[in-house]
Amino acid sequence: MISFHNNSGAMVALQTLGGVNSQLNQTQDSISTGQTINSAQDNAALWAISELMNSDTSGLRSVSDSLSLGEATVAVASAGAEQITETLTEMRSLAIMASSGMGDFSKYEAAMAKKTEQINSIISSSGFNGVNLLKTDVDGAGGTGLTVPSAISSDGSLSTLSVDGVDFEGSPQFDLGNRTAITDNASALTALGEIEGFLAYAIEGSAALGSSANQLAGRGDYVSKQSDALTRGVSSMIDTSIEEAATKLLALQAQQQLSTLSLSIVNTMPDTLRNLY
Repeated sequence: MISFHNNSGAMVALQTLGGVNSQLNQTQDSISTGQTINSAQDNAALWAISELMNSDTSGLRSVSDSLSLGEATVAVASAGAEQITETLTEMRSLAIMASSGMGDFSKYEAAMAKKTEQINSIISSSGFNGVNLLKTDVDGAGGTGLTVPSAISSDGSLSTLSVDGVDFEGSPQFDLGNRTAITDNASALTALGEIEGFLAYAIEGSAALGSSANQLAGRGDYVSKQSDALTRGVSSMIDTSIEEAATKLLALQAQQQLSTLSLSIVNTMPDTLRNLY
């Protein structure tokens, strides 16, 4: 007759040790990666939600980068337009002085010419990232304005903000190159009226660009906050609480030692019993 004797105590101890080792490995992984959920196997529902939220966050970061780039482009143009406004104010003062008949008219005209060159230089140097909102062709491809991505919806559709350029090169309202030359009191008065029109155009354009820059900055702040909120939401779902994980790790290590000791004890019991016979 053949008889099999199972060591049930050893089996229980082995199962306990296996369970402890599994939890210990999972806890060590969560500490090393910083996440309690590293794959769909850990928690399919939370993993799927976190992946969708991470995708949304990535899209928002791209939108935020585009808004920052757009804001910088508009800010450069806005600064140029404001400088043009200041220069035109100086030209206005020169025209007023010339119309009074005081001084040499040729010197006033020479000063006006220098100011015109200065304005043309400002226009040509107010570009950023290949876009100059103060030119007739703002992007070298016939564009008259700038379109900036401003939001992305849950279905993937993209919203945009448009910024119109302020044409200081070819607008009839800013025909600075055909300004009346100052040669006497009458021409000085005519030039003064023209400069008043140029100045009004520049002020209006500067205000519009400043408003657009402010709008882009506000939208950028909102998108940044939205991205931060999503990041915190994902973190609350899948990130590891290091303090809790460390405490659990110590407890599991103690359980592992006790389980190993228990298994060792129950494995020696059959030999002890045989020695009694």
